[in-house]
Amino acid sequence: MKKLLPAFILLAGLASCKNDKKEAKFDNKSYEQVKESLAEKEQKNPAKFLVVSNRDRKNLIGQTVVIGTITNRATVCWYKDVELHLSFYSKTGVKLDEGMETVYEHIGPGKTVKFKTRYFAPKGTDSVAVAVNKASGDIDHTK
Repeated sequence: MKKLLPAFILLAGLASCKNDKKEAKFDNKSYEQVKESLAEKEQKNPAKFLVVSNRDRKNLIGQTVVIGTITNRATVCWYKDVELHLSFYSKTGVKLDEGMETVYEHIGPGKTVKFKTRYFAPKGTDSVAVAVNKASGDIDHTK
């Protein structure tokens, strides 16, 4: 009898641990809606999803050479014709000049593209800041 009691308690415990959770079914329709709304957000806000990193140097004829990369952090959207805003600063942080440069490349989700441009920057330029001004976004890059 003493040997049957622990077995009975174990059996009762296992029977009471019934799994009432129903398995969640994958809903294709809601998935597509979420994907479309995400694509719309990414298309409307390219500056939030395109990240620019850069460095600059002087070449032999005195031009400022700006070399950098543009990384697409979007999950669905492809970008093309990225317009960059370049700001030239002095050592004290005064903005000396501005310029625009367009990178004519297709940048896929999660991809990185290199760019290089040359400017005759104003005298006293110490650094160059680069930011995304605008870009064309689309879900299908073949258009």
